[in-house]
Amino acid sequence: MQQIMNNYTSNDLLVWKTLFERQRENLKTKGCKIYMDCLDSMTSVLNANEIPNFESINKWFERSTEWKIEVVPGMIPVEDFFDLLAEKRFCSSTWLRSMDELDYLKEPDMFHDIFGHIPLLANPTYSEFAHRFGKLGQCFKGNVPMLNQLQRLYWFTIEFGLINEKGDVKAFGAGIISSFGETNRVAAEDCKIIPFDIGAVLLKEFENDVLQEDYFIINSLEELQVGLQSASVRLARKIVQ
Repeated sequence: MQQIMNNYTSNDLLVWKTLFERQRENLKTKGCKIYMDCLDSMTSVLNANEIPNFESINKWFERSTEWKIEVVPGMIPVEDFFDLLAEKRFCSSTWLRSMDELDYLKEPDMFHDIFGHIPLLANPTYSEFAHRFGKLGQCFKGNVPMLNQLQRLYWFTIEFGLINEKGDVKAFGAGIISSFGETNRVAAEDCKIIPFDIGAVLLKEFENDVLQEDYFIINSLEELQVGLQSASVRLARKIVQ
């Protein structure tokens, strides 16, 4: 599959611009500095004034952490997703929500995938974490219980992770970063914020079609690396047992 830029309409651009400008402003005090710095570094290929061109973004990443966007039709099997991460490919839809769906979608669109996920991949520490995450997932192909635990780790970090920034709670997970309402809810701390613990994360159930009630908070991106290594040891131990 590929992105066809000529398929986008002026209404699509209006939706993109509205979402981008609104959330970029909202994140000034609510998004983590690491994400904001990455977003700013990508202005030439990721901004409010044009639909993101995946080919241009891929070329930008050739000079950075060498990730590429892989176009997918929608949700894909978890094992395929891990394979893509292991190859430094992050999947994205090409469709964009309508103006009357700005605040809620049942499945991720291009704004979630590109605005929410892609910028942080320019950070070397986060890039390595995502890449290693994919490789770890490949080790457990066919093992549903182990893959379920890795999906929980993904959910509570890459999708809905929080980070402690000089004593303030900031968002870095794409599910929060790309959501106006969820960003504000977390900032108001209208939820339960739990110190990151890999054992608790691997066992924590989640629902993917409602606002989250519980979030885990890390103190640095390096903590993700340590957590991933710990997860690898824990899961391997269970295989042996």
